Amino acid sequence: MPPIISAQGLSKKYGAAPLFQNISFTVSQGDRIGVIGPNGSGKSTLLEMLMGRVKLDSGDVAIRKGTRLSYVAQISEFAASVTIRMVIENALERAAVHGGERASRFAETLGRAGFGDLEAEAATLSGGWRKRLAIAEALVQAPDILLLDEPTNHLDLAGIQWLEGVLQNAAFACVVVSHDRYFLENVVNEMVELNRAYEDGALRVNGNYSSFLEAKEEYLHAQKKRQESLENRVHTELEWLRRGPKARATKAKARIDKAHEMIGELAEMNARSRTGSAEIDFSATNRKTKQLITLEGVSFGIGSRALFKDIHFSVTSGMRVGLVGPNGSGKTTLLRLLRGDLKPESGKIRRAEGLRIVYFDQNRELDPDITLRRALAPDSDAVIYQERVIHVAAWAERFLFSSENLNQRVGRLSGGERARVLIAQLMLQPADVLLLDEPTNDLDIPTLEILEESLLEYPGALVLVTHDRFMLDRVSTVVLGLDGLGTAERFADYSQWDAWQRSRRSETVAQAAKINRGSSGTAQAIGPVAKKKLSYSESREYENMESIIAEAEKDLQKKHAALENPEITGERASLQKACSELDEVQKRIDTLYARWAELEQKQS
Repeated sequence: MPPIISAQGLSKKYGAAPLFQNISFTVSQGDRIGVIGPNGSGKSTLLEMLMGRVKLDSGDVAIRKGTRLSYVAQISEFAASVTIRMVIENALERAAVHGGERASRFAETLGRAGFGDLEAEAATLSGGWRKRLAIAEALVQAPDILLLDEPTNHLDLAGIQWLEGVLQNAAFACVVVSHDRYFLENVVNEMVELNRAYEDGALRVNGNYSSFLEAKEEYLHAQKKRQESLENRVHTELEWLRRGPKARATKAKARIDKAHEMIGELAEMNARSRTGSAEIDFSATNRKTKQLITLEGVSFGIGSRALFKDIHFSVTSGMRVGLVGPNGSGKTTLLRLLRGDLKPESGKIRRAEGLRIVYFDQNRELDPDITLRRALAPDSDAVIYQERVIHVAAWAERFLFSSENLNQRVGRLSGGERARVLIAQLMLQPADVLLLDEPTNDLDIPTLEILEESLLEYPGALVLVTHDRFMLDRVSTVVLGLDGLGTAERFADYSQWDAWQRSRRSETVAQAAKINRGSSGTAQAIGPVAKKKLSYSESREYENMESIIAEAEKDLQKKHAALENPEITGERASLQKACSELDEVQKRIDTLYARWAELEQKQS
């Protein structure tokens, strides 16, 4: 079949600098294409070109007649007073969906996405739930191609797994710009990297992220061998040219022309192979103390709801802790307890004397009105890093900012650029303990890899909150998992925590089944009533119970997410109401599981 989208010879530049030149890109039925590349390589621009939102400098985009495209932007924003219901209904109206199909598509999409209160204002949702809504808005239009720009940003681990399931089983094609390497590994069947290092400006490989890495290594190895061979040939030709051959001879002139052609080709190859990368290296103190922070029976809650209870845990020098859990489980709260911003409701937190803690805030709060110069060097035009004085221009260059950027306002920087500014600020502060809250959002894969290397080499202690499963597995030496219901457990890695989460769900059903068992643990004798078949109404109830519980658990996820909304947590009455609603949903789920077990036993 011909491709759904065929884009040929695409070029785009802003100012004098080209984003990319002469890129060709096709999307066919069944494609799940992952797009990666350094920040500024034009990934988002490419998606917007395919949507027709950005004008081409040159090239052509042909889309098969009748094709429906949906697009999810990197930042999910909704107008004030617009409810979840209104967002989805407006999307259905734009897609001209009416009648019974409209109602079924509405219910199915929102059910899968896990939304409960459809009258909630979209703008008041947490970042993760706004992203879910934006994805649901795109899905409900039943696209032929779904374009997603960094869809895992702000989603928690449960949200990422939900999206993976949606895309793995989708009938539509999709193009996904993402830096989440596990997500790319699990979802895509083709990979494209936009990078000036490639002769054609891009490398496209069939397969997932692992297959791409293998093909990229082969390509770069072949290019290096070719470059070495060309360097040797150019060296020979330069020696010949220095001897001054006579240009009048036809053979000599042809050789001179060929020599200049090879010199130009080598210069172009050298320019492509020069790639900039951020230089990240966190500074540690020379502290010799082993025990840095000790939690002894620490508990903390919001209103009547316990986030975690009776935590016994020590952070020691060299330890790298991955902190995981669903939205609202208390990850950021625990970081603030470790830092000393909050006090535990019970238990003690002991810190080594003179402990130096550096904190990376997931909200990336930088004054938007100050210049990049002042953000990087607040007091003068130089910084002191590891006892060396470095001019601000050289310091900026380490984080891929040119001297021309120094007078630019911080408010105009991209998310990835703001993250690099914050990392630069952290590097100037020697620390015994690094507390990093979602540092990976908006960073490209090369910068992520450099950040990982720096964290692996950092000799102090680290507590890391991230949804990047690849970074969790690579960096953390221990995982502390919070379930949001008061339990905190220690695990060897993320996979072990994920398996624990799944098993707990199964155990809930098993524990509910014990309601009708005797104290000895064996089933009570089943009399005539137990053997009696379920009534018609009970049969209907039993058949629908699993879906009812699933909907209730989605509502529970929503209540957890509400506890991450600053507008709710910042106002006492709203916070108490949110906690009360969460408790009610949890009690309802417990009752449903008990009823399910009762019906299951009655049917047996």
